[in-house]
Amino acid sequence: MNTQTLEACIAASFADTSFPVVVGRLAAAGVTSYTADLVTLRKTYYNAGRQSHDEAMPLTDAPDIAPAFDGDRVAATVKAIQRQEIGYAEFLRRIMGAGCSHYEVFFEGRKAMYFGRDGEFYTEPFPTQAS
Repeated sequence: MNTQTLEACIAASFADTSFPVVVGRLAAAGVTSYTADLVTLRKTYYNAGRQSHDEAMPLTDAPDIAPAFDGDRVAATVKAIQRQEIGYAEFLRRIMGAGCSHYEVFFEGRKAMYFGRDGEFYTEPFPTQAS
């Protein structure tokens, strides 16, 4: 994995580059999945082998993670960022406020899964691409 590309992708996310663009860059760098740990504010990227790379997430004013997971609020927040109504930092703050402690993105599985501290989860398939 090209760690410079991974660092650039975190910066691009926080500059509100769209999810499909960031995922495309990550895939080109050899990433097959990643985990965003909202407790520690770190992302870990994985390739198809045994390689991983960890990066800090520069989220300022991070709220505490709500004790109860609200999958409906997480889903609404995902839709809001997909419609480009909010940026990535606000997306993170809102899902943390909805009790999301971490999320995982699976490129080949074409989905993102959002988890609460007690194992509750919400799954969001990647948006379909317009032809």
